[in-house]
Amino acid sequence: MKADQHTAEVCSGAEILLRSLVAEKVDVLFGYPGGAIMPVYDALYDYADRLNHILVRHEQGAIHAAQGYARASGRVGVALATSGPGATNLVTGLADALIDSTPVVCITGQVFAHLLGTDAFQEIDVVNTTIPVTKWNIQVTEAKDIAPAVAKAFYIARTGRPGPVLIDITKNAQNEKIEFSEYVPCTNIRTYRPKPELSLTQIKAAAELINQSNRPYILAGQGILLSGASDLLVAFSGKTGIPVACTLLGLSGFPVTHPNYAGFLGMHGNYAANININECDVLIAIGMRFDDRVTGNVNKFARQAKVIHIDIDKAEINKNIRADIAVHADAAEALTELMGLCETRNHRSWMESFARLNDVEQQRVSIHSFLREGELTMAEVIDELASQADPLTIITTDVGQHQMVTSRYYPYRTPRTLITSGGAGTMGFALPAAIGAKLGMPDRQVIAVIGDGGFQMTMQEMGVIMQYGIPVKVLVLNNSFLGMVRQWQQLFHDKRYSFTEMSNPDFVAIAGAYGIAAAKLERRENLKEAISALLNSSSSYFLEVRVGKEENVFPMIPAGAGVSDMLLEAPRTEYPESVNR
Repeated sequence: MKADQHTAEVCSGAEILLRSLVAEKVDVLFGYPGGAIMPVYDALYDYADRLNHILVRHEQGAIHAAQGYARASGRVGVALATSGPGATNLVTGLADALIDSTPVVCITGQVFAHLLGTDAFQEIDVVNTTIPVTKWNIQVTEAKDIAPAVAKAFYIARTGRPGPVLIDITKNAQNEKIEFSEYVPCTNIRTYRPKPELSLTQIKAAAELINQSNRPYILAGQGILLSGASDLLVAFSGKTGIPVACTLLGLSGFPVTHPNYAGFLGMHGNYAANININECDVLIAIGMRFDDRVTGNVNKFARQAKVIHIDIDKAEINKNIRADIAVHADAAEALTELMGLCETRNHRSWMESFARLNDVEQQRVSIHSFLREGELTMAEVIDELASQADPLTIITTDVGQHQMVTSRYYPYRTPRTLITSGGAGTMGFALPAAIGAKLGMPDRQVIAVIGDGGFQMTMQEMGVIMQYGIPVKVLVLNNSFLGMVRQWQQLFHDKRYSFTEMSNPDFVAIAGAYGIAAAKLERRENLKEAISALLNSSSSYFLEVRVGKEENVFPMIPAGAGVSDMLLEAPRTEYPESVNR
């Protein structure tokens, strides 16, 4: 008789952990073994038919892969690591997952309980180390507490505003044998209320304000995707005629092909989307946190507008921008109620103002305006990729100029098709995230778009692609610079390129050494063919594109400036010193 038939069996703590993961419907684990978690890996030997373990090349690769899996599939990603440096190598990914609301569960091994606090080999206080970068964490020192900890971890990670959770399990707890009969999922924690009760009073007040408005404007964040509210937002915008702009993490939550799509918000976003923040009369922020990359100088942000802020996390409301009407609620629930209370309208003249501003951007900052003789540009490469890829293609990006260009010029039409590092801005994110995304959504095309700097931070994870035959596509835009930093050095530091130029290795040769088909593109006339080869390969494929070394990304809101100060081109003189503060 098996444990899932409610008959007690004697099991080790390690096997209880694995049975718990199976009960939570985990199918993929990303990890790296070591001494303190060896009992779990020994037990995994007998679980190959139920748990697909992917051996990464660095623990940071494990958690980024778990993030990519979670962001693409909507399920909880799982990463394993040993104690000491294995656990601390997860910290960057934990921080990234916390600020970007990604549900992951990390399980770390720990030294024997009787050695805690003795500075034993590879002992690090991982619980106190990770408190600031987890939604919840716990140390387990007895086998009887493993299953309840797993149940609580998955419940916390996936509910409310999702986030990362860490379980640190001592080696004695993994080895200890106890009777185990049934895994009991967690459905409630007395002190934790993940979904707030919707206030109909606030919803009615919001609807009244929207109905009275002449220039309403929706700013959509990742909360739309996390709550599964994309279709609701499309319907709501269609009924009310309200334009919708997306934050970086909100991209793909509202289709760019929709007539009410207003553009991409933020420092390098679309001109109309940003300028009209200071022209609207009602600003409706849904599932977004008014990050500084969206607001610019908060003292110059939407001062003329009434602000309605809808967010599941109460801590985000009134944190950066004061809300006139605060709706502490799940985005889908709030939109469902608003749908019935808001009037059917169109805002033709208001929408026309977006079109006029968009024309200005097209005239000043079009893809073709970047073209230079003999130099490929990031913008034209992404434009060609967009013209050939299907709407279900999942794009992962790293952080930097290529990230902003991809966000601007790739047309996201389907939810969860952009996976990028937003709040933390983690270089090295894209490649392992693409691996996780492909394993989470195996029927989708997955393409990692990466700069030459970020690629070299985790390029060892190509070993994972090689070992498991994962058909991930990798597109490296190589300008031999840390491009975003170089752009700031050019614009605001008198072109003092301090340690941003890179001498790079032969990327194609490195990809070939990993058994991955690879090519290098340097000529514009071969662009279409090169992208076609990338997309149509039935196996993994690596394409390096040499782009202009000093290509900049515009529009741009300089640090300290307001959204109305957005630049369409480089300033003719250095930007005022006060703005840099």
